[in-house]
Amino acid sequence: MRRLIALASVVCVALLIGTGAFAQVPPNPDNPNDAVPDALAPPPYGEPISLETAKKVAAAAAAEATKRNWAGMCIAVAGPSGDLVYFEKPDLCQYASIQISQHKARTAARYRRPTVVFERLLGRGPYFAYLTTLDDVTASRGGNPIVVGGKIIGAIGVSGGSGAQDDTISLAGQAAVK
Repeated sequence: MRRLIALASVVCVALLIGTGAFAQVPPNPDNPNDAVPDALAPPPYGEPISLETAKKVAAAAAAEATKRNWAGMCIAVAGPSGDLVYFEKPDLCQYASIQISQHKARTAARYRRPTVVFERLLGRGPYFAYLTTLDDVTASRGGNPIVVGGKIIGAIGVSGGSGAQDDTISLAGQAAVK
């Protein structure tokens, strides 16, 4: 019994001494993530994109790809939840682009921002390495939210070309619903 009391006392003393390890870490002035913004006003979600509108978005994106003679661009349109609404896979599409285009659309819808934002933040250094731990983040340009009346109704994701080509096609699809 005496041993048990001694052991419990040692554990209690260790916990009291070790509470400093659980203290809050002071902000790092070099880390931009430690700055607390005054406001937060992300665009709200709206009614989910309809199949008809999703097809219109994809058609505009496909027309831009055809106009530029960029073959093999997979085009995915997702609702505001990130779930797939419409998908087009041309004959020359590489297999990897099927999932990549859908992931880009899902990321843009769920996080309410273009996927190029994540790409650029990761390029800013180690303070943004945490982005790779977030679920369903694709940090590659080519995913853009579709906004109508200030509300996100879905997103488009394109894959099959360079990042700049994917983004150009994605923006053409996004512009079809303004």
